[in-house]
Amino acid sequence: MVDLGTALRQQAQACASLGSPMYADLLPRLADDLEAGGPTATVLAPWVDAAGPDGVGLRLLGSVHRLVLERRAGGLGVFYPSVGGTWSAEPGWEAFRTLLADAPDDVAEWLDRPPQTNEVGRATVLMAGLLALGRERPLPVRLLEIGSSGGLNLLADRFRYVGADGSSLGPDDSPVVLDPAWTGVVPTGVVPRIVERVGSDVMPIDVRSTEGRLALTAYVWPDQVHRHERLRGALALADRTPFVLRRQVASPFVDGIALAEGATTVLWHSVMWQYVARDEQVAITARIEELGAQATESAPFAHVFLEPTRRTPTSEHEFLAVVESWPGGERRILGTSRGHGVPTHCD
Repeated sequence: MVDLGTALRQQAQACASLGSPMYADLLPRLADDLEAGGPTATVLAPWVDAAGPDGVGLRLLGSVHRLVLERRAGGLGVFYPSVGGTWSAEPGWEAFRTLLADAPDDVAEWLDRPPQTNEVGRATVLMAGLLALGRERPLPVRLLEIGSSGGLNLLADRFRYVGADGSSLGPDDSPVVLDPAWTGVVPTGVVPRIVERVGSDVMPIDVRSTEGRLALTAYVWPDQVHRHERLRGALALADRTPFVLRRQVASPFVDGIALAEGATTVLWHSVMWQYVARDEQVAITARIEELGAQATESAPFAHVFLEPTRRTPTSEHEFLAVVESWPGGERRILGTSRGHGVPTHCD
């Protein structure tokens, strides 16, 4: 197991690769301050032996961002682009460190909760899959999701998708514009009519509540303003689009799925599979195969996902966009995407 300082530096590398220079700059400074016994060490003392997967660095950064959003972070807000500021490395770090020193209890308030995001950009994979399914069987869609977080990707048909070729799908007046949604072979088709939207999560977030909106916003990296814009637009859509979100473990949720005549039942998930226990993965996979065996032309079933996946047993992991559909049991790799979903490169 890596030590906490190393975990913070590894997270900095991940943030750099995913386009957050602000967090890529902050995290090594936190690691140095931790190892020097500074305010970071005081705040993170209960977590010093935590495993890397606990995401302690992201927990700390999310908790501080929440204080910024609540205007409880003193002068730190002037360095946060999410509230109109501009990151500046040296003075920004000094303001951050001062907050840790002056308000350690406030900072620690959210350290016991795992970071949780609801990446609207991942809908680029979902919609590419739905378009592919619609080209084969133009039926209404029952959209079911595991690991839903706040359920915002259940609203995928309400987003506008702009391809790298300039094409556009979805409502012209949508407050969520994914541009470019797709590169490579841009998918075509008709946005499906979604007649049912149901998701599940072990810790669902109520996106219609102030607390839920604050949580999702706090865990979006402050210097990625485009992600904040997408989130705000999706939250606005959630106010006027009915959907159901259950507090339920993934396996029993999938076990309860039944197919319906005259509609394509679609099970969707994104970047959550690694958090599912192995025995539960086995149970979900078995249930997917059962549903596939039950599928008919008038009651088809599909499994669409974006997960770190290998093309072959010896390949490196990639964020693959995959569609499995029944009857027929066809498995197609639509292309590759990114952790945040934008853009998806379609093969």
